Amino acid sequence: MITLENYFDYVILPILSISVLLVFIRLYKGPAIVDRVIALDLIITIGIGIITVYSIRANQKVLLDVAIILALIAFLGTIAFAYYIEKQKDD
Repeated sequence: MITLENYFDYVILPILSISVLLVFIRLYKGPAIVDRVIALDLIITIGIGIITVYSIRANQKVLLDVAIILALIAFLGTIAFAYYIEKQKDD
């Protein structure tokens, strides 16, 4: 019988770990700055997933607040980068 904790430990967390490694490869290789910014945004998103899984696993609801704050920071960073690219096109 597979429990939710076993599913987190043996399925979800390994998949998230492999995805972080693949995104770090994309971050390192680039080739454009846009690819690197998207990779950073994806790393933050995967980190939010890991924090959420750990929060559920450890029964720590306070960590969900941390995940929400990270999501807001990632969103604002993406908006700032889009604004930067738009200003760069105008010049």
